[in-house]
Amino acid sequence: MSLNTYKAKRDFGRTSEPAHSRARAGGEGLIYVIQKHRASRLHYDLRLEDGGVLKSWAIPKTPLNTGGIKRLAVQTEDHPLGYEDFEGTIPENQYGAGTVEIWDKGTYCALEATPAKIVVELSGRRLKGRFALIRIKARAGGEKNWLFFKLGPLRGNPRT
Repeated sequence: MSLNTYKAKRDFGRTSEPAHSRARAGGEGLIYVIQKHRASRLHYDLRLEDGGVLKSWAIPKTPLNTGGIKRLAVQTEDHPLGYEDFEGTIPENQYGAGTVEIWDKGTYCALEATPAKIVVELSGRRLKGRFALIRIKARAGGEKNWLFFKLGPLRGNPRT
């Protein structure tokens, strides 16, 4: 996966955001993080490790651990591994200027992945259980819009 778009939007002489993906030691599960980003508008950045990068979506409203409540999730550029640990202030006049803090972090297991649907099981501090990202049918450039929401428990599986 390419980080060219990510790199083109940033001046790494001015921002402390990571410039390159770092190697990751194995371990249980893939990384996920949600960062609370106080930029021009408050939003939450969902990031899922996939293929050596963090796939990313901006969610305008607080993600919930309650089923049945859908949130818009706008897909953004891939971010490098290492960004899951980033907290700090992105300087004014830089892309994404504002404060970033880790809101939730943990691991996930991919249960289903197609170009239009991603189902994961999150194991984080705040969010736990099965969540879905469903691509909204494209309308005039809307192919980056998804819905993010918690799924109900599987039959016979009360932990999700």
